[in-house]
Amino acid sequence: MPKPIDRRAFLRTGLAVAAGTAAAATGRASEWLPRPALAGLGPDEVPLHAPALLRPGEPPPGAPPPAQGAMGGMHGHAMGGVVEAPMPGVPAVVEPPGAPSPSEVEYKVFHLDIRIVRHEILPGVEAHMLAFNGMVPGPTFRVNEGDWVEVRFKNRTELMHTIHWHGIDVPYTMDGVPWVTQDPVRPGQTFVYRFQARPGGTRFYHCHWGTVLHMQSGMHGAFLIERPDDPVRQRFPYTRDYVLILESFDLNFMREELNRMLQRMKERMRLMALGKLDERTLATFRGYSQYLRAIEEGYIPPYTLQRMAGEGPHLNFNFFAINGKSYPATAPLLIREGEWIRVRLINAGMLEHYMHLHGHQFYTVAVDGNDLAEPVRENTVRVSPGKTVDIVIHGDNPGYWTFHDHDTRRATNNGVYPGGALTVLTYEGFEGPYTPRVALDE
Repeated sequence: MPKPIDRRAFLRTGLAVAAGTAAAATGRASEWLPRPALAGLGPDEVPLHAPALLRPGEPPPGAPPPAQGAMGGMHGHAMGGVVEAPMPGVPAVVEPPGAPSPSEVEYKVFHLDIRIVRHEILPGVEAHMLAFNGMVPGPTFRVNEGDWVEVRFKNRTELMHTIHWHGIDVPYTMDGVPWVTQDPVRPGQTFVYRFQARPGGTRFYHCHWGTVLHMQSGMHGAFLIERPDDPVRQRFPYTRDYVLILESFDLNFMREELNRMLQRMKERMRLMALGKLDERTLATFRGYSQYLRAIEEGYIPPYTLQRMAGEGPHLNFNFFAINGKSYPATAPLLIREGEWIRVRLINAGMLEHYMHLHGHQFYTVAVDGNDLAEPVRENTVRVSPGKTVDIVIHGDNPGYWTFHDHDTRRATNNGVYPGGALTVLTYEGFEGPYTPRVALDE
């Protein structure tokens, strides 16, 4: 079991109330509790501090009970229903070809679902979000390079979804791109992804349907593929491993677009039930020539309609987060004097982040999950959308040190500084002449 946080030391970080609130609100969204940083830890014993770890065979926590009703079994709330079974005529489970069968290889089987939840970004700020297994960000996969992985993905929303395995060399049929490698996963349907975990490194996963909304609204998570002899750890003997997922939210757009998307999907489901759903209604064509022919016959594409109506994704990001939380609800990075820690930065948002650490020079050791031939010594690292960057930090300057986005627009809450993508590197047991406080408006 993780060792409890020393309460006095935690209070000295100035983050205790906010982080405690965040942990209580999610119940399981983070495993930030520090463990002893012991020398000589084996490669499988390095404590991982990340959004909750997903274990093979573990069912989604708190999965809603089946309920009979429309769409094969649905019970609702203000932002859409919970769907337990697909409409008649829609297969309940899709198992595409392209990977070995379970009789040929031994799979580690994981269970993911998607549902709409109310997620607290920080006290007083909540939003309806699309959550893998009920948490934002989604749970963390941690497997060994070469493992065979099976992910049984259940869609419990009234929307369509897929999962893309970002940076993982999966078979073509498992890439999760709607209408390119697969049909989208319908409400109530289960899609089975199977692939071998390779190459090693820091990867992630996200929805590839309605990506502007779905990925921003929480459908993303870390996928860590461990190498048998970690070259980074051989050079930098880190004893703790952190995952920081960088996010950007436009809460107004998320609310309005989620409502619009639910309404569009309800109309599509109605037409599907009547047998009247066609390519034009679905805005999906068998080829470019068919699309051009539809235009010639008077079809008006949705992007033109949205522009005429003044709608569409006019994004104005107003909250920025690390692992689903904005400062001061972000959890601290804990370190001890003389210790090496690894920090895996994953940009699951749509904006650049320039993460700067005060008081230290760290080493950038991997980009996009691929180890650098020679680590780069720096104190600010650029993390572009869709990129992953791994850094290692040496505990050589005890104190409380801000780690934040140096594009300070991303270190705000609704335009108010400080906030957003900001946390604190905190030395355990440090007694300083000044006790940090929680600042909400400077």
